[in-house]
Amino acid sequence: MSAPADMKFACACGSVSGVIEQATAAEGDYVVCHCADCRDLVRHFRQEERVLDPNGGTALYQSRCARLRIHSGKDLLAGLHMTEGPTLRWYAKCCSTPLFNTYKNARIPYVTTVLANCDVTSQEKLGGPLGHLFLDQGTGDTSELKPLSMNRLMLRFMPRMLKDIVSGDRRRSELFDAETLDPIVVPHRLTDAEQRALGRL
Repeated sequence: MSAPADMKFACACGSVSGVIEQATAAEGDYVVCHCADCRDLVRHFRQEERVLDPNGGTALYQSRCARLRIHSGKDLLAGLHMTEGPTLRWYAKCCSTPLFNTYKNARIPYVTTVLANCDVTSQEKLGGPLGHLFLDQGTGDTSELKPLSMNRLMLRFMPRMLKDIVSGDRRRSELFDAETLDPIVVPHRLTDAEQRALGRL
């Protein structure tokens, strides 16, 4: 049974499901990211209508890595790197639903959940977004949106990261091996053909 502050999530077809525990404004950060990589990820999986807002933004909730609990479909998870960078993007291969963002391994522990997959009631409890990241990469008129710098977000993230390292919680993440801290799946990178299809090459 879920606690009142748990936020339920599920992929588009419902095969992958679970909760983010203690999902509150005090325990994590609700942000909207307008970066090209987040937008292209959604375009790659053809989930634009389901995920992106009118300005090409993706609503996200960043929280501690061990707060993620997968109840079904763990064997359906897959990982993707959009670039040579360290961000690992997790999705449900059953229906190509983007689910989470993490670092490439659990050495820098966090999990960022795509809020489009979460129940509306839980999202409402988070209040409004802390702000919008990478507005310079957004689409349409973003002048009325509240900007958020990555530096400010990192300052908020650091205490949670340190708690996960000191407590050992980074070894209790559902997405990473407890011993090696490597992802439980072998991620792949976009091929040149996939990059060209997105207009990235």
